[in-house]
Amino acid sequence: MVRKISIRGKYAIVRCYCKSGQILDIGCGTGEFLKYCHSNGFEVKGIEPNEKARAYARTVNSIDVSEKPDSLSAMHGSFTCITMWHVLEHIHDLNEMIVEVKKLLSPNGIFIVAVPNSNSWDALHYGKYWAAYDVPRHLYHFTKDTVLKLASRHDLEVRKIYPQKFDAYYVSMLSEKYRTGNTNYFNFILNGFWSNILARKHNSGHSSLIFVLSAKKA
Repeated sequence: MVRKISIRGKYAIVRCYCKSGQILDIGCGTGEFLKYCHSNGFEVKGIEPNEKARAYARTVNSIDVSEKPDSLSAMHGSFTCITMWHVLEHIHDLNEMIVEVKKLLSPNGIFIVAVPNSNSWDALHYGKYWAAYDVPRHLYHFTKDTVLKLASRHDLEVRKIYPQKFDAYYVSMLSEKYRTGNTNYFNFILNGFWSNILARKHNSGHSSLIFVLSAKKA
């Protein structure tokens, strides 16, 4: 149920900026998000390095999926929207990836990035037990300011920042288990709630943030 709500929320953000065209989802997994976008009239393509997930996306969800972005050189300038939902923190060379994304985007295209926020209340509350550190799979840990700096380095401007409110609960659930060895339902629900409330009150940012980026105009 949460996944379905999350997919619809992601799609709603895309629709705010793109009414039609091609969407590229980098790190598309099994392709559920792209399947939903396609059912609503978009042309879609995915990038997924995991072989099993890539095969599932192709055979079950009928999504055209490639292994790496550099295989799409013939499609430079083609994509109205490129998305990376909790993928950027896994990328070895951030700058190389963003350069490639900019090549693939159409002139007025939108780049949407979601990352965990290591300055969120739940990150500070759980400290070393915060599940979204996820070392060694997460190679980088972002805050609002570091994403803004990265975007500026590549002449990208931030159009808007959205919260991913469900993430506060999911990350708190995992963090509780890492810290205590048990899934304490009362604690993780309470801490997820407080993380979302205090994000607005103190401007520290939610557990995960979605950045809508586009190329700066000359």
